[in-house]
Amino acid sequence: METKKFTTSPSDLQAAAQLIQQGQVVAFPTETVYGLGANALDETAVQKVFTAKGRPADNPLIITVDQIDQVADLALISPTARQLMNQFWPGSLTIILPIQTGKVSPLVTGGLDTAAFRLPDNQAARELIRLAGTPIVGPSANTSGKPSPTTAAHVWHDMEGKIAGIVDDGPTTVGVESTVIDLSVSQPTILRTGAVTQEELSQALNQSVIDATSTRALADNQTPKAPGMKYRHYAPDKPVVMFDPLDIAELKLALKPADVVLALEDDLNILALPGQQTWSLGLSMMNASEQLFAGLRYFDDRANVQTIYVERMPEIGLGRAFNNRLSKAAGNQLFIPKEG
Repeated sequence: METKKFTTSPSDLQAAAQLIQQGQVVAFPTETVYGLGANALDETAVQKVFTAKGRPADNPLIITVDQIDQVADLALISPTARQLMNQFWPGSLTIILPIQTGKVSPLVTGGLDTAAFRLPDNQAARELIRLAGTPIVGPSANTSGKPSPTTAAHVWHDMEGKIAGIVDDGPTTVGVESTVIDLSVSQPTILRTGAVTQEELSQALNQSVIDATSTRALADNQTPKAPGMKYRHYAPDKPVVMFDPLDIAELKLALKPADVVLALEDDLNILALPGQQTWSLGLSMMNASEQLFAGLRYFDDRANVQTIYVERMPEIGLGRAFNNRLSKAAGNQLFIPKEG
C-alpha cells in the first residue's frame, strides 16, 4: 500500500478526510501523540487499525471527536461528564462513558458497554474529523507495544506501507497520551495518567477522584477499559533502566561505553562523560514529557546501543504521567547503586 504524506493545508486535509470516508486509515496529529484515524462507525475500517498496529482485539479504542454532539450521538453524557468536557475539552482528557445500545461496534469497545471519548487540542485533528463527517478511532500511531509517536517521522517508521496516509503537523506539544478518566463507575476513577492531573479533576468536580493506575495488571480473561492497562506498552527493543537523579554520581561510574542516558539538561552536565551518548530531556518536566518517546525511539534504532538509562521525574503533576510511561518502558527496572 502506498502511504501518502499530507500537510495541514486545507486541500491536504480534505484529501486525507476523503480517504477516511473511503474506509482507509490516516495518521493524524494531536497535542499528545500521533493517532491512527479511521471511521469509528465502519467496522471494516476499524479492523484495518488493529491490523496496522498488530493490536490485541480486546484492547478498546478511543473515539476521537471534533464536537461534543458527536459523543451525545453514541453515549450517555452525565452532568459530571458534561462538566469535564466543558472545562478540559479540547484537551488531553479522555472520558469513559456508558454507550447507547447498538451505537458503537464491539470491535471499538472490546465488547464492553462503555467507550472512551476525546476531543483533542489540535486544530488539524479537529478539522480532519469535521471534514470526514464522522468520529474516528484514534489509538497511537505506532506498532502495538512500542514507544508512542510524537512526530510524523515516527509514524512513517512504523506505519509506512500499512496505512493510506499521514498528516504531518510537526512535533506534538505534550508528548504523553491523554489522561483517561472512567465516569461509568460510581466514583470518577483515573485509569491512565496524563497532562490533566488528579488534583485538577478533583478540583473541577469538587469531589475525590480515584487514581487506579497503580493497581495490579488485569488477568488474561479480563478486557481493559483503557489502553495501557493490560498489555506491554511504550517499550523499545533495547533494555530500559530508570534512575533516580540522586544516584547520578553512582550511575556515572557504572555506565559502559555502549550505554546511553536520557536526562534533564542540568543532570547531563553533571555526567559530563566524553563520548557517552546522551539525549536531553530539556530543562523542565514539560520538556521531558515532550522528549521521552523521541529519545527512546532514537536510541532503539542505533545498533551500537546496549542499555538506555532514563531519569525519573518528581512524582507530581505531569511527572506522574512521565514516570508511568517510563516504568512501563523499563518493565519497572530501576538502577540500584552498589553499596560501598
